[in-house]
Amino acid sequence: MTATTTTATARLTAIDMLRGVVVVLMALDHTRDFFGPTGFAPEDLAATTPAWYWTRWITHLCATVFVLLAGTSAWLRGARSAGSDAAGPGRPALRALSRHLATRGLLLVLLEVTWINFSWQFGYNLIVLQVIWALGMGMLLLAVLVWLPRWAVASVAALLICGHNTLDAWRPGGLAWQALHQGGYHPLSETFGILVVYPLLPWLGLMAAGYAIGPWFGAGVPARQRQRRLLGAAGGLLLAFLLLRAANVYGDPEPWSAQGRGWMFDLMAFVHVHKYPPSLQYLLVTGSIGLALLAAFERVRPVGWVQLFGRTPLFFYTVHVALIHLLGNIYFHWRFGAAPEFNGPVPRIPAGYQPSLAVVYVAWLCMLLLMYGLTLLWLRRRRAPPQIRNRIAPPGA
Repeated sequence: MTATTTTATARLTAIDMLRGVVVVLMALDHTRDFFGPTGFAPEDLAATTPAWYWTRWITHLCATVFVLLAGTSAWLRGARSAGSDAAGPGRPALRALSRHLATRGLLLVLLEVTWINFSWQFGYNLIVLQVIWALGMGMLLLAVLVWLPRWAVASVAALLICGHNTLDAWRPGGLAWQALHQGGYHPLSETFGILVVYPLLPWLGLMAAGYAIGPWFGAGVPARQRQRRLLGAAGGLLLAFLLLRAANVYGDPEPWSAQGRGWMFDLMAFVHVHKYPPSLQYLLVTGSIGLALLAAFERVRPVGWVQLFGRTPLFFYTVHVALIHLLGNIYFHWRFGAAPEFNGPVPRIPAGYQPSLAVVYVAWLCMLLLMYGLTLLWLRRRRAPPQIRNRIAPPGA
């Protein structure tokens, strides 16, 4: 294997590893939803504990990394279509890439409003627009943006990411504005409506940013140069977060303050940033961690089962929500005689239930083992090409 091949494998494996890590964290968050529902929000500093808080907070990385890497992967796909990922895609490759992004974006939105919604509810009480919707709509926008120069794509990204918090006080209402920035529930009838959990503007900007940094992963970019760029960007984002957060002047609708309960709660308050929609400060801190991990994963030996999840994120997402929901209901019926009910205006929790993080973590580990087996089975059923199967190392490799 040549040095160039090794470098190419390392940069792409780093993307798979980072995506795999956030898939694992995503599963933790969703396992907590179905095996450890609480009567308080884990981020509520007045009611939470550090263990519940950090279990929730670390999963904030997931959406940021998914959307950012979706943009980067789009650039890599277009560059490969041009015959080499050492340079950007030409016009024929752009045409194919734009068509692919538009088609895949529409399919993701359709998947969100059908199977994913059913998986969360085991019914169809409302339409919930979450991360798959944001990814799909981001791809639809990117299908247009790919025709622009990279500096223009980067400018759109910066405008949407840095500027959307200027609109926080403007709340004209209406479904279109809720979908773009405000979020929230929009009734379509007395018994049915749309809940926008992931308003689009900042997520669209983040996907554009991922596309704009795509050339950093070109085959002609030396590994050290790419890692310097990633670490430099990570450091810059973190510094910007620290300055903005300390100043409490812009970038998050919830300013922080000392809690008077020790350094841990002060730290929790400092990083308690707004996710729905994601504030500039939220994207800065989670983006800095994501980019730093991306640089680090080029330097470490890949973990086979994490890499496997990183190669198959859509399969994992499509399957795991329904599976966790089903197993969570079985667990609650076994332990407490009934499952929690979240579809009404007031959540109903079975008598005798007390939230337990130990149960959440045990269920999470079991879920990962089960999903590992299902993913391997799915790949075999698909008759994955030998080069893909051979690159998936066994657990612990």
